[in-house]
Order: sequence, then structure tokens, then C-alpha cells
Amino acid sequence: MEWYWTLSLLLGSILFLMFIGLPVGLAFILVNTVAAVVLFGRFGDLDVNMLEGIHQLTDNAFANITIFAIVPIPMFLLMGEMFFHTGLANKMFNAVEQLMGRVPARLSYVTVAGGTVFATLSGSSMGSTALLGTLMIPEMSERGYKKKMSIGPILGTGGLAMLIPPSALAVLLGTLAELDIGRLLIAGILPGLILAGFYIVLIFVQATLDKDAAPAYDVVPVPLATRIKLVMTDVVPMISVIVMVILLIMFGIATPSESAAYGSLGVILLSMIYLFIVPLLRGDTAAAKAFWPQFTKALWRSMWGAGRVTVIAIFILFGSSLFSNVLAASQASVALIEWVTSFDVSGYALLMIMFGVLLLLGMFMDQFAMMLLTVPIFFPIVQGIDFGMPMNMQMIWFAVIMLLAMEISFTTPPFGLLLFVMQGVAPPGTRFSEICLAALPFMMCAMLLVALIVIFPSIALWLPFFGGG
Repeated sequence: MEWYWTLSLLLGSILFLMFIGLPVGLAFILVNTVAAVVLFGRFGDLDVNMLEGIHQLTDNAFANITIFAIVPIPMFLLMGEMFFHTGLANKMFNAVEQLMGRVPARLSYVTVAGGTVFATLSGSSMGSTALLGTLMIPEMSERGYKKKMSIGPILGTGGLAMLIPPSALAVLLGTLAELDIGRLLIAGILPGLILAGFYIVLIFVQATLDKDAAPAYDVVPVPLATRIKLVMTDVVPMISVIVMVILLIMFGIATPSESAAYGSLGVILLSMIYLFIVPLLRGDTAAAKAFWPQFTKALWRSMWGAGRVTVIAIFILFGSSLFSNVLAASQASVALIEWVTSFDVSGYALLMIMFGVLLLLGMFMDQFAMMLLTVPIFFPIVQGIDFGMPMNMQMIWFAVIMLLAMEISFTTPPFGLLLFVMQGVAPPGTRFSEICLAALPFMMCAMLLVALIVIFPSIALWLPFFGGG
């Protein structure tokens, strides 16, 4: 069978199984197991060579899910879950809101500032969008904010979960593509902060051009002493955990796996301080006595949430490894790379095509499925293209662009998944067209960032390669 028929049959079968509702990881495992049987022999003819071939494929796949590099995934997820279930994230969000004072469009800025941290802690774009929509939209609607000032910032900041560490999705992408996890995590910091800055500028421009978009309202002034206290008690401790994880990785003090473990331990210690020690020092014995059941409940929920997503990630890693091995054994991947690189077009044209494919896929599937389908195909292609930089830098650079593409695809009308999540939490009567229009300016900001990273790769590469990574 020609390579293009093999590839089409594999992808078509996987997409069909996903369409009828089979989980992504199971769809990949089922299709590629059948492909291995067909590849190395026929049904009912299990000769020695066939069994050895299938055994080699599964051995390689199991090797990829037992590597130390995937340890940060459950640890980062546990960090985020503990922040939410212990109430630490809400404390920080409320503090940021009070610190904003009477700034015009303050709730939009609060959404970007608090939402960036929420997205970073949760590592889940859809979870962050749902939570921010539930928390912020009712109050912003009550204050008379237009949809572009309430829905837009939430959709924009939800996607930052893929970029700014600790990002479990970046770890998963790095593992699938066999990249340096530490460098990839650090590479997302500057682009993520720049994108958050773009959002702030966009809100300022929108509020300046349309005074009615975010009506001003009276806010109780917060004294300077209270502001300092809020920063030191409700902001700095939470941010310090994230900064600690980043610095440990950036300066090579600890591996990403060790840094993730330290981060999880830091959140657990913070929750013990805020839920037990602080009430005890204040003389609130009732709150101190309630610590243990509250803490164990939060820990159980966090471990359950982190474990559930980790199991999904392991299935995805196993299925992706099978997919890569089947493509290699059938020579489909080699033939595809030769075919793609044979065209007389620039590497940047191929980059645009891959970017467009990611935008299209994001309308119909989540990040896990997108990674499974594209990583085994896209990264070998990028390895065969010369973008004028060392290959280790080039692969990290492309991975950051891929993360951004997946973020943008989540808000691409008319089928971006975050648009439907937002519709589910938006006030009754909110039209889908309003959600799409609110998302467009923030999507354009992300597009601008992608263009800047393509033109100036140092935006993504300076920190991981020259700034201590």
C-alpha cells in the first residue's frame, strides 16, 4: 500500500472513532494496534516475525510512558488543584481586585491579571475559562460592561494556560516531541507575559475609544497600609510558589520533575499556614479545628482531579508512541517528510500551512487530540527544514508556536471549543455572535505574537538558551 493511503487510513480511522465518541487515547491505541497486526502479518497468521514486530512496537510505547520526564504533569496538576480547592487562588484574586482601585475598566484588568494567574495555576484553558466566566461575568454584567470588555478578556486569558509555566500541556508536548522539558517551560514565559501585556493594551484602547464599554463606578478606597498588607499576605506568597518553580528550572537548581514536586509541597505548606496556623494565631479556634477535614477534603479532590487528567495523559502518550512507531515501520513518516520537503516552497510557507492545520483542528478537538495527530508528523517535518538556527533551538521555537496555535484555535469562530464553554457560563440571552466578536480582538493579539516570534525567534529562545536555562 502506498504511504499516503496508509496515512489516510490511519488518520481516517482515528477521526471516525473519535467522532462516534471513543476516548482519544483509546482510539489511537485501537487503530494502531490493528495497524501493527496488519503491518507485520495477517489475521490468523501470527508468525514469529509478526509477534516480534508487535512486541517491539509495544515495548517502545511502554518505554515512553515510564520515563521520568512525565512526572511534572501530575505534580503541576496537583499544584493547580490545591490552589483552587483550598481557596488560596480566590484569596489572591480578591486581593488583586481590591488593589486595582478606581482604574477605568478595572474589572477587565482584574480578569487579565487574575485570569493569567488562574490559567497558569490550573493548566486548563477550558477550566480557567469556565471558572472566570462564572466568577466575573455576573458582576461585570451588573456593572454595565459590554460583552467585549467582559467575555473577551476571559477568552483571551484562558489560553495562557498553555504558555506560562507551570504548564502540564507544555510538559506533555515536550514529552511527545522528545524536547528538553525545562527549556520548553522557560520558553513560554516571555511570550506569555507579552501576550498578557497585549491584552492590557487592548483593554485600554477599547475603554478609551468607547467610554460606555466599561462604565465607571464608585469603589471603596483601600488605604496604603491595607494595600501593602494585601500584597504581602494574599499575593506574594501565592506568586512566590510559581516564581520558585520557574527559577529552580531556569537556573538548573532542580529538574522540572523536582521543581514540580517542590511546587506541590509549597502549595500544601501554604494551605496549612492559611487554614490552620493563621486562624490559630488569631485565636479563631473553630477555624483551626475545622482545618483537618477541610484540608483532607481539598487534598482528596486535588489528587482525584490531578490523577484523572494524568491517566488521560498517559493513555495519550502510549497511543502517540504507537502512532509514531507504526508510521515509522510503514515508512509513511519518511515518505511524508520527503514529499513535503520536495516542494519548492520556503520553510516559512510550510510553517504557515502547519499553523493553519492546527487552527482548523482546534475547531473540532481538544489539545490532547491535536497533539496526538500532529506531533508525530509535524516535528519530523520541522527537523528537515533549516530556519537558520541550531536544531535544538528550532524545535523549542516551533513548540512555542504550536502551543500558541492551539491556544488561538480554541477561540477561532465558529467552532472554537472555548466559545462553547463561554456560551455555557454566559448570562442568559447572550448571543453566540457576541461571544465570537468579543474573542476576535484577543485572537488577533495572539496572531500578532506568533508573527513576532517568527520574525524575532529570540522572544521565545532568549530565556531558555541565554537567560540561565
